[in-house]
Amino acid sequence: MDVLERFLTYVKYDTQSQEGTGRTPSTAKQFRLADHLCEELTELGLDALRDPTGYVYAHLPASPGLEALPPLGLIAHMDTSPAASGANVKPRVVPFTGEPIVLNREKNITLSPEDFPALRECLGQELVVTDGTTLLGADDKAGVAEIITTVETLVHHPELRHGPLCIAFTPDEEIGEGADHFDLDHFGAEYAYTVDGGALGELEYENFNAASARVRFHGRNIHPGEAKGKMINALLLAAEYVHLLPPAETPSHTEGYEGFFHVHSIEGTVSEAEVRLLVRDHDAKRFEERKELLEALAQTIRVKYGPNRVDVEVRDSYYNMRGQIEPHWEIIEQARAAFEAVGVEPRTVPIRGGTDGARLSYMGLPCPNLSTGGVNFHGIYEYIPVESMEKMVQVLVHLCQNGG
Repeated sequence: MDVLERFLTYVKYDTQSQEGTGRTPSTAKQFRLADHLCEELTELGLDALRDPTGYVYAHLPASPGLEALPPLGLIAHMDTSPAASGANVKPRVVPFTGEPIVLNREKNITLSPEDFPALRECLGQELVVTDGTTLLGADDKAGVAEIITTVETLVHHPELRHGPLCIAFTPDEEIGEGADHFDLDHFGAEYAYTVDGGALGELEYENFNAASARVRFHGRNIHPGEAKGKMINALLLAAEYVHLLPPAETPSHTEGYEGFFHVHSIEGTVSEAEVRLLVRDHDAKRFEERKELLEALAQTIRVKYGPNRVDVEVRDSYYNMRGQIEPHWEIIEQARAAFEAVGVEPRTVPIRGGTDGARLSYMGLPCPNLSTGGVNFHGIYEYIPVESMEKMVQVLVHLCQNGG
């Protein structure tokens, strides 16, 4: 089975994770893909298991004579983002001729190089796209497909000699919980790579410091006909709070190393309302300042409307892994060499997000991130070039052969 066929199979599994369920995995449907992958790895001859929390682990022994090499790990996540539906995904492989791609004629949804200039780099290639009603799931089922196809290549071609290889597929990465129950001892790798990046060639060892915040507003509801001087509308407090955030520090206004506040949910009534937002910054000092600003803005609301009108809850999600990777710089050089060996120019870019590798690096497993080839994650305009997935298999095969 080639990498495209695998990918098209995996994206049809609905594995969307969900915050706040209190379970691992957060959604039971993630077990279905986990079981499928475990069976597939077992059929390839690997020692594989799916544990009770939905993690899949597998091990491929070293080629004879290479058992002493440091065990290398490859990791991807199985879940898809809650930001868009992952149910009934209908992937389609289309040639890109330079013209806009019609994703959904009925809804007039097109994937256009005018809106997404990176498409122009794919001229003449085949792209896997959505039907405009769901995300695609290349984040990170492309990584899963690329890793398993790499394993199959090594199994079927014993002349491709390699050291011990450790495989893991995690649930709940998209809600920041992908490393919560990761069993490092069972995994057994000395270093690893997450295959969870974007466009082909990306090599990432810096990521955001990240936190999530809930800001709750407590109003006072009175019949609107007699509300003058009495009503305090929690929804309007929430809107005022959001308006106080720096308007130029949002995802749509920032790039590179620039941090942001991302308001992704506002819900409530006159009596109670809640704003949920993400806090991101590569710099640790600025990250702390951003969290402090959330409380300072809440205090502004309290001074104006009363001391008990707003509560702020901030929870750190992960931290910039650069400091954990730099003492192991050889694994970055190995990745660069693997890209170059198959004709791909490696591009070191800061991750404007996070990966399981960020948390795993802080747990003692150095774990930078590699591209999958996918673009426009977490939405209906997601796509991935078939050639990029095929190239990533070549990169991973080379990495397995030359790591250690």
